[in-house]
Amino acid sequence: MRPDGDQAAWPIWRDWSGWLFVLLAAAAIALVLYVSDRSSERALAARPHPVAPPADVVPDVLPMEFAPVAEDDARAANARIALITKGFIAPRPFIYAGNGDAKARARDCLAAAMIYEAGDDARGQQAVGQVVINRARHPAFPKSICGVVFQGSERVTGCQFTFTCDGALSRRYSDAAWQRARNNADLMLSGGTYPPVGLATHYHTDWVRPYWSDSLEKIAIVDTHLFFRWPGYWGTPGAFRGAVSGGDGPVAKLAAISPLHAMALGLPTELATGVDANAAVGEARVVAGAGESAGRDTIYTQLDRRAAPESFVTTALRLCGDKPYCKFMGWTNPVLKPDSDSMSDTQRAAMSFSYLRDDKAGFEKALWNCSEYKRDDVRQCMKR
Repeated sequence: MRPDGDQAAWPIWRDWSGWLFVLLAAAAIALVLYVSDRSSERALAARPHPVAPPADVVPDVLPMEFAPVAEDDARAANARIALITKGFIAPRPFIYAGNGDAKARARDCLAAAMIYEAGDDARGQQAVGQVVINRARHPAFPKSICGVVFQGSERVTGCQFTFTCDGALSRRYSDAAWQRARNNADLMLSGGTYPPVGLATHYHTDWVRPYWSDSLEKIAIVDTHLFFRWPGYWGTPGAFRGAVSGGDGPVAKLAAISPLHAMALGLPTELATGVDANAAVGEARVVAGAGESAGRDTIYTQLDRRAAPESFVTTALRLCGDKPYCKFMGWTNPVLKPDSDSMSDTQRAAMSFSYLRDDKAGFEKALWNCSEYKRDDVRQCMKR
């Protein structure tokens, strides 16, 4: 019974009171969401600007580790970071100081970063290449191209360029795509620049959130990649004056796709340019024993002058197989190639390449005729 005694009206009041409860609950939820949203906006507005590291202390380089956020949330958070255009400076041209094998190894390191980070896209590759060069010039990073690209690659996670530690190198691009990346790398090492990314030393895709992103200034956007620099002195041209080594050494992780790196490590590989190293070899004459004890083979062969000199190592390893002792000698001049160790001084002086393996003595050595093929390391030259 209602308080005023009108029993007939009670069901109607009960229905209206139910709807009133639903409306009040909905209003309360909307209010909570509104307050929460305003709080988020205030928190975003109150987010401190990146703090400039002291000018006399080289900043630490944090590994590429990502916050555990969904892709859409990462995109939204990244979009809210202001794009800084004040003080934007285009990079200066860079000329690699070394030549020969060192420059070729640096090119392949840079090409690998370009294609595995940006895919087969010229603009994206040049943007990545510019960041690598910016890093090599900056005192916070290693002072060589390969050193920058593979910094931290010994980690399972948290390396500087994720392709060096996440297994991506097991994926192969086509020979044509790899050669395009190498051409782009050659361009960057010979004075080419990519001005849109300025002096950026960091970047990431817009669907991830590295822990360091709030400590740097976002200065450029190229497709889905965001580019950052340090605030303060370490993001100004004065900080990018470090001397870059012109002596890049071999990197084991590149041996499978770069014969230059494989050769320097004594490992066999096919040429990454798409040229079959084996096809560049003339008929080989294998002399079993060659006056030595059983199992000691000497191989005399004609080499193709057009082939890359690094491919000679691949050829020697293929023909020697798993023999514990093998002597391999090659000539690019077929007229002067002998058929035995009984060769003239002229024939010996014309030898283009030699390889000797003696497992019992623990010896393995590859040598080139440096009057025919220049080597950066004189220890790879035959004694004349």
